[in-house]
Amino acid sequence: MPSIAAGSPINEKIIDDHLAVQAIIRSYQARGHLAADVDPLGITTANLPQLGMRGPSSELIMRKYFNFDEADMDRVFKLPSTTFIGEKEKALPLREILNRLEQAYCNNIGIEFMFINSLEQCNWIRQRIEPPNVGKMSNDQKRLILARLTRSAGFENFLAKKWSSEKRFGLEGCEILIPAMKQVIDVSTRLGVESIIMGMPHRGRLNVVANVCRKPLHQLFTQFAALEAEDDGSGDVKYHLGTYIERLNRVTNKNIRLAVCANPSHLEAVDPVVQGKCRAEQFYRGDNEGKKVMSLLLHGDAAFAGQGVVFETMHLSDLPAYTTHGTIHIVVNNQIGFTTDPRHSRSSAYCTDVARVVNAPIFHVNGDNPEAVMHVCNVAAEWRATFHKDVVIDIVSYRRNGHNEIDEPMFTQPLMYQKIHNTKPVLEKYADQLISEGVVTAAEAKDVKDKYEKICEDAYTQAKQETHIKFKDWLDSPWSGFFEGKDPLKMSPTGVVEETLVHIGKRFSSPPPNAAEFEIHKGLLRILKARMAMVENRQVDWALGEAMAFGSLLKEGIHVRLSGEDVERGTFSHRHHVLHHQKVDKATYCSLCHLYPDQAPYTVCNSSLSEYAVLGFEVGYSMTNPNALVLWEAQFGDFNNCAQCIIDQFICSGQAKWVRQSGLVLLLPHGMEGMGPEHSSARPERFLQMCADDPDYMPPESPDYEVRQLHDCNWIVANCSTPASYFHILRRQIALPFRKPLILMTPKSLLRHPEAKSSFDEMKDGSSFRRVIPDDGAASQDPKSVRKLSFCTGRVYYDLLKHRREKGLEKDIAIVRVEQISPFPYDLIKAEIEKYPNANIVWSQEEHKNSGYWGYVEPRFRTLLQNQKTVRVKPQSGNWFTKLFGREEKPVSDEAEPVPRTISYHGRATAAAPATGSKAAHNKELRNLLEEFCVL
Repeated sequence: MPSIAAGSPINEKIIDDHLAVQAIIRSYQARGHLAADVDPLGITTANLPQLGMRGPSSELIMRKYFNFDEADMDRVFKLPSTTFIGEKEKALPLREILNRLEQAYCNNIGIEFMFINSLEQCNWIRQRIEPPNVGKMSNDQKRLILARLTRSAGFENFLAKKWSSEKRFGLEGCEILIPAMKQVIDVSTRLGVESIIMGMPHRGRLNVVANVCRKPLHQLFTQFAALEAEDDGSGDVKYHLGTYIERLNRVTNKNIRLAVCANPSHLEAVDPVVQGKCRAEQFYRGDNEGKKVMSLLLHGDAAFAGQGVVFETMHLSDLPAYTTHGTIHIVVNNQIGFTTDPRHSRSSAYCTDVARVVNAPIFHVNGDNPEAVMHVCNVAAEWRATFHKDVVIDIVSYRRNGHNEIDEPMFTQPLMYQKIHNTKPVLEKYADQLISEGVVTAAEAKDVKDKYEKICEDAYTQAKQETHIKFKDWLDSPWSGFFEGKDPLKMSPTGVVEETLVHIGKRFSSPPPNAAEFEIHKGLLRILKARMAMVENRQVDWALGEAMAFGSLLKEGIHVRLSGEDVERGTFSHRHHVLHHQKVDKATYCSLCHLYPDQAPYTVCNSSLSEYAVLGFEVGYSMTNPNALVLWEAQFGDFNNCAQCIIDQFICSGQAKWVRQSGLVLLLPHGMEGMGPEHSSARPERFLQMCADDPDYMPPESPDYEVRQLHDCNWIVANCSTPASYFHILRRQIALPFRKPLILMTPKSLLRHPEAKSSFDEMKDGSSFRRVIPDDGAASQDPKSVRKLSFCTGRVYYDLLKHRREKGLEKDIAIVRVEQISPFPYDLIKAEIEKYPNANIVWSQEEHKNSGYWGYVEPRFRTLLQNQKTVRVKPQSGNWFTKLFGREEKPVSDEAEPVPRTISYHGRATAAAPATGSKAAHNKELRNLLEEFCVL
């Protein structure tokens, strides 16, 4: 037998046994969570049948599998460097090794972390989980847990007593959530966090607002009263509302700012919104490492596994322009989704498996062990502060009532609810435990409960004295000082002095200062040269107009952020805001970041290939500070419906529901250019259908007509036909004394169209956004002779213009461009209609009749034309009737009969798809459209 250097023979059994012990330790670390006792009801098992047994059984499995018998249990084994169960001891008996591993990994905490590809991070977790008594709480800590648990349970009991038939989506069964959140906040505050942005579903929301944020209880109780609102808006149900509180954290004696974002019933939709708001707050604070601002997201088990936006949002976590430097996720895992069992709602063992893709450690913990929950919360908060990465706390609990308080769960989960009805609430269990340990007396526990009930009763009495509900009390993103001292209907000018336009244009058209060392693609050099030539000719195309809008705002101290798929270059290779060195990887240059020494920061960032999460992120970003222009560009406008939930629930109705303004801009490439049904339409009809203005009401004209319309609308929908219009409408977003979302159909072919250019004269000081652009050609010289007045919007104007020119009908047809569709510019359109009294009025669009703008503009034109009439032209003497029959018809009186004016449709017929996939069919449709346009 070979020997080692010292000359002693090798004992292969000793080596094999030590290797077996190492394998046992690793098995517990990797798979101990499968045998952990984390279900307070004791009714679920892991997906693997062979590890379905609980408690000590896993220890027996290990002994049997690795061939250890009772005689081996007292043998001492050296511990490997990958475990910390020994603390300072280097070796332990096998019995003690198994016992400590059981306590660490198979008790009331199950941990998934061995998939993390960092030894440092894995060892960090082991150090905080494996040592004996590592999670032991002091008596003071236990009393604090009991007090917080008492408040959590007491709040739900009080609501159940006062409003027994009201839906409130209570927390009964997972009351430990409140102490858990407060523990996360305590530890995070101690480690330097000053602001926490939270997002959560409806379950337990009122309790979180009351006991975590410490919202005044009387304001919360007022939401149960059937009172009218003091503010404008339609409001929302109480378990959707947000809040914002700054208060002293009594445990750490530090100030903390807490915000709960308002959200719809669409589960998990608020996740990216919270991340965007968090990122924005980090940006404005200069918190580049996320040490002062963090996000905390709550989830339900079914939604966390089922909603795709969770995955989309998770994948933003490490992207440079989207990271929030670690989010703490808490899953309220009541082991049911409305009426659906976990086995029918997910295909994976755990609802949290989605988090594994970003290397987030996952802590499963029994919700009926408050001290285990607190320990996990401590570790999670410290993890986030140390590594600035996501972490998940899965609080396994149950739902004592149905989906809501009036729902009957026994219909679908009879066995589960029999078990729940026989399970003592966690407060009773924990109070009994502390009483038996001598930490508190029964009288002390009752005193804590009675004191909180009195607080609730006093607030209830105060709430009954309220006469109105105040939506503004529930604002989650207050803009301090923004609205104060402003005329709400006065807009700042959007024109810019020519010197600024020239400066920005030349910088944007120039290579980097170190151009000799920075090698640019030859094609880009040609583009820069062409841009410089335009600047020298006092002209701008679309990309140059956009750059001048951004640059002038940056000069004024307005932060600009442009986000979306491929926005740095632009889908259509027109923007090129980021230049890339052709020989050096990651060497880039952005001219808009170097316009002025004291300019505001400019951020342009390619996003992940996601619409839902990224648009939600930018919504959250725009909520944080009104003095920023935040834009999201779809790769094609067609893809905006992947983010339909964000558009419908947050952007369209956010102000009406939650008194929360946003100036977010959606750039949606749109145009029927033969590219098929998925690359043609941003679906403007959908945005217009959701505009809140009344089609049967024309607002009275006034000097502030334009701004008043904008103030009253829920969002702005526009389709600009010139770079100057685009320039002004972007700057107008900041010039307004309030904020409204802007839905902008943007061009594709017009980006390089030779006629789609604007002069500096249309952008310089004194110019402004033109909601309607009149015809300034031959038709306007003799308007009474014009036979057709065509209103249109967007790129179709250039097709109509070209065809009118080819047919020589410049004097017969007037073309008026409506740049802003909604709010509908009644005043300017009325003036155009009156200018051409004898013309037939048509709305021309390239979209199909059931798409585009016709459904929106037609009833508004009808309202406008109600009192508009034209004079029928009387026939000339000696007409065709006289020539044929030798006598004149009865003469028409000088007072010809007035005829009511109407508007007719000109465009493609109805269709199910937005566009044809056939190039030949597209060209035929376009020819027909243009030929019909020229029929007088």
